[in-house]
Amino acid sequence: MTSHDTPDGRHTGPEPGDRPRLVRELLLVAGLFAAYKAGRTLSTGRTGEAFANADRIWDLERALHLPGEGLVQRLLLPGPGLGELPVHAANTYYAAVHFPATIAFLAWLYLRRPGHYRWARRVLTVLTGAALVLHLAFPLAPPRMLDAAHLTDTGLAYGPSVYGAAPSADTLANQFAAMPSLHFGWALALAVGMAAATRSRWRLLWLLHPLATLLVIVGTANHYWLDSAVAAALLGAALAVVPRPPAAGRPPGPVRELPRARPRPAAEPVGAGR
Repeated sequence: MTSHDTPDGRHTGPEPGDRPRLVRELLLVAGLFAAYKAGRTLSTGRTGEAFANADRIWDLERALHLPGEGLVQRLLLPGPGLGELPVHAANTYYAAVHFPATIAFLAWLYLRRPGHYRWARRVLTVLTGAALVLHLAFPLAPPRMLDAAHLTDTGLAYGPSVYGAAPSADTLANQFAAMPSLHFGWALALAVGMAAATRSRWRLLWLLHPLATLLVIVGTANHYWLDSAVAAALLGAALAVVPRPPAAGRPPGPVRELPRARPRPAAEPVGAGR
């Protein structure tokens, strides 16, 4: 049986047999995160190409009349009133929410919506694989490194910082993997997945997570606007190729009502009408 609603509207939840095997899923998800971390380090050392691409992206955004990333950053930088609180909050969100939120999202789906869990895991796998290919094909320096952007590296200036070393010496992350932004891509996938897996009238509020992520990654000068646009496009392609699960609270197949049997007319007594 799959998770479904009872006639009185209560959600019964999935039975244990509906869930994929835990050890297998832990290995699959761990492999996804390992591939994400390893793949991001493969294009290190392509500094000149990364900065040349950064100039092209910056010029393209200006040609498209997109607002400068500095417009968001100015809202975060220290000023009268809140001081350094906004920039600290943004740096912390960037550093601490990305992975834990995605893990919590997958764990909740695994426990409560197994069918949606499989779907979300496949979508994230397709999205991440496509992003890593683009990271390798198009290394891109983030706006915090681009002189033409005149932006502050808020993590380095105010902390906390995810990137403690220079790009050429950073063995933990590829700082030239700005496009697409998997911070935004995963956040948007989380919002779409939770909206699809729940029936609350407030489920669209999950979109606040990718919105906050977008403002954070741009305001901290870790990503361009176009990094998020490309991530959204890749997510759309992943959603198009991965089969969708049944809607939350509905059985996986069509429910057909059996035709009601018509009552037979009572047999006439023998000799009636004679």
